[in-house]
Amino acid sequence: MSTKEKYWKYSLVTLILGLGALIVGELWAFVSGLLGAFTIFVLVRRQMITLTERWHWPRLLATIVVLLEVAVIILGPLTLIGWATVDRIQHINMDISGLQQMVDDIDRQIKRRLGYDLFTFDNLTMATGYMSRGVQYVIGQVSSMAVTLVVLVFFLYFILVDFRRIERYVYELLPFKEEHRLRVVNEIYRMVRSNAVGIPLLAIVQGLVAYAAYFFFDLPSALLFAVLTCFATIIPIIGTSIVWVPLVVYLLILGRWVDAAGLAAYCSIILINIDNVVRFILQKRLADTHPLITVFGVILGLSLFGFWGIIFGPLLISMFLLLVNIFKEEYLDEEE
Repeated sequence: MSTKEKYWKYSLVTLILGLGALIVGELWAFVSGLLGAFTIFVLVRRQMITLTERWHWPRLLATIVVLLEVAVIILGPLTLIGWATVDRIQHINMDISGLQQMVDDIDRQIKRRLGYDLFTFDNLTMATGYMSRGVQYVIGQVSSMAVTLVVLVFFLYFILVDFRRIERYVYELLPFKEEHRLRVVNEIYRMVRSNAVGIPLLAIVQGLVAYAAYFFFDLPSALLFAVLTCFATIIPIIGTSIVWVPLVVYLLILGRWVDAAGLAAYCSIILINIDNVVRFILQKRLADTHPLITVFGVILGLSLFGFWGIIFGPLLISMFLLLVNIFKEEYLDEEE
């Protein structure tokens, strides 16, 4: 290759990388929608292949059917959960009154034992400030989620309409030999499918197991805390303990020593081990992923991609290890 050709080649690569970094930086707010669209595409890819290549449906018709299916299966339950939560807050005072009861009980016990009043002017002012920031954060997250859903549907439509051509184009760009290209593509699909299916199942199982304990030990707002436990499963390392440990402390403050000990034993022995066992079974069955890849991948992914990081964080670490293995097999092993 002549000097001029090298100059053209490396200048072109530099321009591509520079413009790509600029575009990604300016449109980073839409990355969550793109990642969500890709995740759903991986889940419905086989169905699209069946509809368009085996049953010979028109691609546009197959895309519309799959989008409606996604709306019913994914967006429908989320909407129902939102309506049920709002209805519960508005018409069933169990959650609000239960939480108020917990606060009042804690305040009475602290006054009786320590002589300290929680509801002083300074404490109420501080609590109001925290609540105000919390409400603003929730409103911002809801608005962001709404935008993400719109972007997700937009991207998903165009991916489904022409997914074969997109796959072929990306496949040809991969800088590997044929067999390594297949390994990379299969690893991507396998990891995304594993996390997209396994993590929600794990959250549901842990929420049900936690709800049984909260209900048995007569905690107020047991269903609310069970739902919070579901979401807490995605938090690395501490996980569900961010919910049940404060509940144990609450029971201790009330003087319910036996219930506190029972809840602590149940959660530390059964709930945590259910997490480990179910996660191990799902990961082995779906992707045979080492638990450390999942734990550190979630930590990495949440900081990079937000919610979708629970899927793409482990994928990044898994891809890094796969590329290291490819480099070893391609260059180091051959030299040996």
